[in-house]
Amino acid sequence: MSAAFDRLVQIMDELREQCPWDKKQTIHSLRQLTLEEVYELTDSITESNWKGIKEELGDLLLHIVFYARIGKEEEQFTLDEMIHAICDKLVARHPHIYGDVLVNNDEDVKRNWEKLKLKEGKKSVLAGVPKGLPSLIKAMRLQEKAKQVGFEWENKEQVWEKVEEEVGEMKEAIQQGDQHKIEEEFGDVVFSLVNFARFLKVDAENALEITNKKFIARFTQMEEMALSKGKNLNDMSLEEMDSIWNEIKQQRS
Repeated sequence: MSAAFDRLVQIMDELREQCPWDKKQTIHSLRQLTLEEVYELTDSITESNWKGIKEELGDLLLHIVFYARIGKEEEQFTLDEMIHAICDKLVARHPHIYGDVLVNNDEDVKRNWEKLKLKEGKKSVLAGVPKGLPSLIKAMRLQEKAKQVGFEWENKEQVWEKVEEEVGEMKEAIQQGDQHKIEEEFGDVVFSLVNFARFLKVDAENALEITNKKFIARFTQMEEMALSKGKNLNDMSLEEMDSIWNEIKQQRS
């Protein structure tokens, strides 16, 4: 383990000193590339592609080492300091392991985690949610954070009632024709559905991505089936396309 990590660090040092592309990179030029690597990793996780997960984790680890190398050059921090910092944080945030705090379950652990963050200077339990997160994931994280201080529904039936309430308010906005209000109420519907997904123990973002992939697979198959019949989707009626779509659904059910 140590030998493998040391090898990666050595290669990164060599690339940074000898490769024209690696020499040129900054924390800002790497940012978008890092985001791409994270999304490639999430794709592999969604597909349970262990070979892909291994590869993408390696790419992500390379980026971490790359940032640490730049941090050292800028005299901001070293790789060792970065690793020790996360170790210190983990020890401090797990007093039930490294101290005398007692917990009954994982929910107790998460509540203690948020309390410790507030003691460390965070002004809000929501402060740790990154502003740049995709909105669906951000909604999930905001709700999970609020839950840790007791701001939570008691059961999924209550949450579903809230979903229906928000849908009703959206319908009213649609009838009124107020586009700004429609957008606001639609957001409330999505937020409440994310809440319902949590109570069903469903990852809302991952569930939507699975549906996206299913739609892509079915739509491209519909295009192929249409071409096999000498037709183009642009020239077909909705009824014709819907007929092929239903045929594909039956094949995959």
